[in-house]
Amino acid sequence: MLIHQLLVDGARRRPNLVAFHWIDRGRTLTYAEAAGQMELFAGAFAALGVGKGDRVAIVAHNGMDYLLSMFGCWRIGAIAALVNVKFADELDQYFADHEPKVVVYTHDLGAAVRRAAARVGSIRVLVCMDGPQEGAESLPAILAAAPPAPADPADEEAIAHLSYTSGTTGRPKGACLAHEPTVRAARCIAERLRMSGADASFGPTALSSSYQLVANLLPGLHHAIPIAVMARWSPEPGWQKLDETGSTILAANPTVLADVLAESRRRGRAPRGLRLGLSGGGPVPLPLKRSWRDELGLPLVESYGQSELGGFVALGHPEFLPDSRLWAVGRPLPDKEVRVLDAAGGELPPGEVGELCLRGGFMKGYWGKPEKTAEALRGGWLHTGDAGTMDADGYVTMRGRFSELFSVSGRTWFPRDVEEALCSAEGIQAAAVVGLPAGALGHRPVAFVIAGGDPFDAAALKKALQVALPYDLTPLEIVRVGEFPMTPTGKIAKAELRDRAIAGAAGPR
Repeated sequence: MLIHQLLVDGARRRPNLVAFHWIDRGRTLTYAEAAGQMELFAGAFAALGVGKGDRVAIVAHNGMDYLLSMFGCWRIGAIAALVNVKFADELDQYFADHEPKVVVYTHDLGAAVRRAAARVGSIRVLVCMDGPQEGAESLPAILAAAPPAPADPADEEAIAHLSYTSGTTGRPKGACLAHEPTVRAARCIAERLRMSGADASFGPTALSSSYQLVANLLPGLHHAIPIAVMARWSPEPGWQKLDETGSTILAANPTVLADVLAESRRRGRAPRGLRLGLSGGGPVPLPLKRSWRDELGLPLVESYGQSELGGFVALGHPEFLPDSRLWAVGRPLPDKEVRVLDAAGGELPPGEVGELCLRGGFMKGYWGKPEKTAEALRGGWLHTGDAGTMDADGYVTMRGRFSELFSVSGRTWFPRDVEEALCSAEGIQAAAVVGLPAGALGHRPVAFVIAGGDPFDAAALKKALQVALPYDLTPLEIVRVGEFPMTPTGKIAKAELRDRAIAGAAGPR
């Protein structure tokens, strides 16, 4: 099935229901209106010379024109190549990677877009969403001319979505997601979340992430329900809008979910209508899951996926779990076959740590990187690069990226073990553990924490940790920081954190 067919079907089934709600501007489009606007955007891109397989780079803040630009691309068989606005200073590298024919952007990014476009020969036209700008066409003017949309190529195996990986441990790569497997994955996600026509979905994270696509946008379209997007999240107004819209599903990252918990505590209640939180973009601290369950009376459903999937490796169920299950993410979805493999490609028994790998419904490859593609898809499996386990009931537990593991005096450390223990300690809001080169020792473990309250006693915290962890914590250093470097998808950028630590830039604050 084609991604944009979900919108067409929604317009047929529920034409007068709100499809998209742009929270920041209070703008809405019904399913019928959104389908009509999709045709206008498709015609506009075709008039600019965009055809099947061409890339249209979208560099913008979340909003209505962003959504419609994506659907306009899909409608004519073009590839929506999404670059997060946080990468404005590196746009030339992204444009050189996927060689777009057209770049669509918001006015505040004009200088950065023009500077980058001047270095990339493939770009024919710059289009500003907000009207005429130096060196760019006006999107409103093109739409007003209403050029007709061409026939739909209707190729469900074609690449639709080019989503860049988060860059947690290295430079982002463009994952190529095709129409049909992505829609299939979204339908499975909707069923796992027990979505129905009575739901409304709210997604305040960046549209440039594939997480927004498969957690908020496409599952909602599958059931033709209202879908909200938000460009700039902050706790108090974000909570208020979540409450006012009566949204039943919040698809967010752990940071936003923690904000909702804190704001709900302050107000003495959860947002009206909310029935579950859906988390992606990084592991969910156990205390956050417990607090949603015990204080808000709401399940916090954890997802585990990658840009390479157009879906999830595993997803929890919208129900309350005992503490014994909180470590696990959830079970695989029906569209994926998930296995835990050893270094030789053999399947490991339940409970043993290996690489989480899967078959069925993943990317066609990394754009322009055949060697990286062959490495990731060797043996017919998508190799996630993540260490994890699967128990006898099929529950997947992710232990961390293999690239993040390190050895201390010959013992392998799983940073997530230490991070979870730290986050369970009173006053610790977030934690990240990295290993720094240390000669004969192998690595020197350093835990960076964001902690509330004073005084901060690192020695007492370390002593308390030793009871809960299987590692000798003697060499562990605990450093308090004010904030973490973050990827655009809301993950802690550990590669950057480690580089800063090596350079001596991440000292106590």
